[in-house]
Amino acid sequence: MAVINNQRILAVIPARGGSKGVPGKNIRPAGGKPLIAWTIEAARQSTLLDRVILSSDDSAIIAAAKQYGCDVPFIRDAELATDTATTIDAILDAVQRCQGFDWVVVLQPTSPLRTSSDIDQAIRNCVSAGAPACVSVCEAQESPYWMYVNRDGERLQPLLPDCSATRRQDLPRVYSLNGAVYVANIEWLKRERKFLSAETVSYEMPLGRSLDIDTEADFVQLQTLLGDS
Repeated sequence: MAVINNQRILAVIPARGGSKGVPGKNIRPAGGKPLIAWTIEAARQSTLLDRVILSSDDSAIIAAAKQYGCDVPFIRDAELATDTATTIDAILDAVQRCQGFDWVVVLQPTSPLRTSSDIDQAIRNCVSAGAPACVSVCEAQESPYWMYVNRDGERLQPLLPDCSATRRQDLPRVYSLNGAVYVANIEWLKRERKFLSAETVSYEMPLGRSLDIDTEADFVQLQTLLGDS
């Protein structure tokens, strides 16, 4: 299946327990199945991923992931599942435990509308550009060119250099990370310990597939989109 000179690609779905913004969000029902199932199914339909694994400390999340066919080769250590633990530490732990891969793709379960095509195209963008990493983005809904700061407490000053455009379509296009797909060469990631650098390229996704579940309002929006009652 691998696309990069016979190199192998590992997908990691990081899903710790104990979410505070949306309690139990990874296994909350959405469209008739747990939230995490949307990511597992998209990953399993990818044509480029060689293995899809879950990194979790939570027994309920692990059970749900196994139900939908996700490989769970280990239980994440407790110190990597605290509020202060970083996702990058959990990812590097996963690639250390599951060796024999050249690339890692991180798929957060909070991006349920991302498709297998999004996953594969992000990988292809990375490969075709000869880049060590790629992240998914969407066009920003609010342009920073029309944002201001109160530098002296009284007078507004532009956040960015002043822009003379008066119509949105005349502004430079700017992008936000949407959290759906992160791709990186594993050896590069071990050195950099981050996905974003001057070498990172992007894969643009439409706003309609870029919903990131971070609050109860986000979950309500997802349920509305999926037609949940």
